[in-house]
Amino acid sequence: MIEKQIWHPVAQLGDVADAPLAVRLLGEDIVLWRDAAGAVQAWSDRCPHRGAQLSLGKLVPCAKGEGRTLECPYHGWQFASGGQCTHVPALPEFVPPAANRATTFAAQEAYGLVWVCLDPTAAAPLPAFAAEHDAQMRKVDCGPYDVDTSAPRLVENFLDMAHFGFVHEGWLGARDMASIDDYRVEATPTGLLATGCKAWQPQSTVNSTEPAQVEYSYEVVAPYTAVLTKVPDAASVGIDDYRESIALFICPIDAERSRVWFRFATADFARDETALRAFQDTIFLQDKPVLESQRPKCLPLDLRAELHTAADKASSRYRRFLQGLGITFGVC
Repeated sequence: MIEKQIWHPVAQLGDVADAPLAVRLLGEDIVLWRDAAGAVQAWSDRCPHRGAQLSLGKLVPCAKGEGRTLECPYHGWQFASGGQCTHVPALPEFVPPAANRATTFAAQEAYGLVWVCLDPTAAAPLPAFAAEHDAQMRKVDCGPYDVDTSAPRLVENFLDMAHFGFVHEGWLGARDMASIDDYRVEATPTGLLATGCKAWQPQSTVNSTEPAQVEYSYEVVAPYTAVLTKVPDAASVGIDDYRESIALFICPIDAERSRVWFRFATADFARDETALRAFQDTIFLQDKPVLESQRPKCLPLDLRAELHTAADKASSRYRRFLQGLGITFGVC
């Protein structure tokens, strides 16, 4: 299953603190916790002794040595960083063998989130977000948003400009200005790159003071991750050399249920973060009911299953990319 070889976001960094945290990824229950060194541990949320949820347990000092362990809520078994059981309270002198251990996964921190890979032996690189390393752009996190649809449906919506004048009328588009000019799409090793994408928008960003023609580029950088960059006319924003890049990060919780985060990189250092988040909340909560209404909730990879036009060529390319990669989760 190729999806298990991909890094997926599962939680915000601040949510993994002084207690175990239950999350779900690709239909599997996972527990996150931090060891004494602050490293994030990601394990199957199931004690190997009698199957209780480890996320219901506690973080306690190791009974036999230093460090911090995750204690099972059922019989108090303690598991150290790396998954090894170190203490069984019912048998205080017992030394658990190497086989007595929790099922562990790979975890890392990036872009303000905790990322997990279920099959680290063949892990792909972490999805790229080039603006992350640009010191001239501040970073703002938005979300999470829980959506009853598949991760691929969310990516395809992110790539779609033709809905602006209807779903986001008065914000990102207008129904009498819904025409989409031709744009370019090319395949890349991580997905696709769409350039020359243009849209007339009454309010292209939270900073906009007047309507503007905005040029977008869209890049799929992993099966469930995409990045857009937009450069509105400076006069409409009121900031010279204004740039904005937005990453869409999706946790595929189940085949038809997802959690979404956006990470903004913006050249605007003056605007209050609350206003930036409120703008994104407004836009995405306009998308949500439409996304949840789509049938099927999975994304059909057979291009004959739904109708397409030239305005949809980025999403058509995305479907072919998923099919060629062998993605099976969230598609049909």
